[in-house]
Amino acid sequence: MAEPTPIFRQSLHDVLTPSLRQLILGGELKPGEKIPERQLCERFGVSRTPLREALKVLAAEGLIELLPQRGAIVAQISPEDIEELFPIMAALEALAGELACERATDADIAQVRALHGQMMESYRNGDEDDYLRLNRRIHQTIFDIAHNETLAAMYQQILTRMHSHRFIVRKSEANWKSAVEEHEKIMEALAARDKRRLPSLLRKHVTGTTVRIATESVERTRV
Repeated sequence: MAEPTPIFRQSLHDVLTPSLRQLILGGELKPGEKIPERQLCERFGVSRTPLREALKVLAAEGLIELLPQRGAIVAQISPEDIEELFPIMAALEALAGELACERATDADIAQVRALHGQMMESYRNGDEDDYLRLNRRIHQTIFDIAHNETLAAMYQQILTRMHSHRFIVRKSEANWKSAVEEHEKIMEALAARDKRRLPSLLRKHVTGTTVRIATESVERTRV
């Protein structure tokens, strides 16, 4: 008779942590907001103990700040964070773009083109929420096409530290127009599988327009 296989049970806070993380990354819990512990306990049907254990995990990821005697708040991105993290993100996106040009199939290109078309429609309709959602999917799809698990994991780690900030901040009209123009060039380079131009465009996009948008958002938050 074979030896019995141990059954490993997830702790309650291990199950709860991804749900709380998504509330932050999805923008439901916004930077600077106090974590509503009582409401979250009621929402997920848990006690304070597993909730607070999950919050400790998110604090270690940099998503929240634990304040002595004051509970927890969603961490806010700072100018120092922008200066530190966005160049890393730009480098990761540039490498993903280079690999995507080498490995993209016609179906992959068609998928990104379709997402781009939907995003442009959202832009024309002034639907920023849908535009941001599709923007996020396009960037993620480029990493998927690159087929490099280590690169994708590093991207997700940095993105988590930024709370998906680059995708949820509100754009000025001028910066939104600039971002759209850059995305059109990015799409052209990917479709042409131009492994020199696409990485350059992605790096410029992240360190240029995206940084301006994020910095504007930080300054508005401080006002």
